[in-house]
Amino acid sequence: MICEEGEIVGNVHKLGDHINTDLIIPATYLVTSDAVELGGHLLEGLDPGFPKKVRKGDIILAGVNFGSGSSREHAALAIKGAGISCVIAASFARIFFRNAINTGLPIVECPEAYRSISDGTRISVNLEDGLVKNLETGEMYYAQPYPDFMRDIVSSGGLIEFVKKRLEIERD
Repeated sequence: MICEEGEIVGNVHKLGDHINTDLIIPATYLVTSDAVELGGHLLEGLDPGFPKKVRKGDIILAGVNFGSGSSREHAALAIKGAGISCVIAASFARIFFRNAINTGLPIVECPEAYRSISDGTRISVNLEDGLVKNLETGEMYYAQPYPDFMRDIVSSGGLIEFVKKRLEIERD
């Protein structure tokens, strides 16, 4: 969830390395693009009980190469639809990174956070300054901050909504 200061705050679900799009949302569910329906099956390929563990505002923390595999945007939609507020990973597959931004899913690349933060920990993430903070220990980790245009795309809810807003501004 995003608090008043513009930070994302949530509890961590820590995953491993090389979580591909088939694990994020199995191909069986690609008959819909409804984010909430997809979110009800998030990471079933990894843990069939995962969707029931997620609470609105939770954060996924993963290792290297998160989102590898096929270029389906359904993976980012499923994460959003499950109520996950942000994904932090040691590294992302480039196509997933792009799909996440295009669908308005905040993601942060921060290997130090992955190495140091445990499952279940409450953390905050600030996209403007790239700060990831362990709210239980006070430890801080720094990631590359988002450029203004990427923050605008994510805060608009994705690229399509961002473009719609820009077109409305230009018409006025």
